[in-house]
Amino acid sequence: MNIISTTKAPGAIGPYSQGYEVNGFIFTSGQIPIVPETGNIVSGGIEEQTEQSCKNIGAILQSAGSDFENVVKTTCFLANMDDFSAFNQVYAKYFISKPARSCVAVKELPKGVLCEIEAIAIK
Repeated sequence: MNIISTTKAPGAIGPYSQGYEVNGFIFTSGQIPIVPETGNIVSGGIEEQTEQSCKNIGAILQSAGSDFENVVKTTCFLANMDDFSAFNQVYAKYFISKPARSCVAVKELPKGVLCEIEAIAIK
């Protein structure tokens, strides 16, 4: 097992890692729309927050030697299911392999963000 760590994605804000590589699989922790360079939540609504969350996932995948084309499963969390359509429009630009996915609305997300995404990919 190898811990994945990159400065191009936000550092963990708790007792966990950005991701793990195990037997050719990459498991990312959930990524919220934090700008890695500043540590701040990206400005804007669901589109901007989804974009940043996807960029953070991409940085972790790249650090592990993979990319969005190799993602096989995602789990997506939305603070409001009314954002589902706008979320999907941004999500579809990144997850071009159309991985298996779960998408649920939750009561609250860390730091009051609108979305969080985690991914499983192959190397």
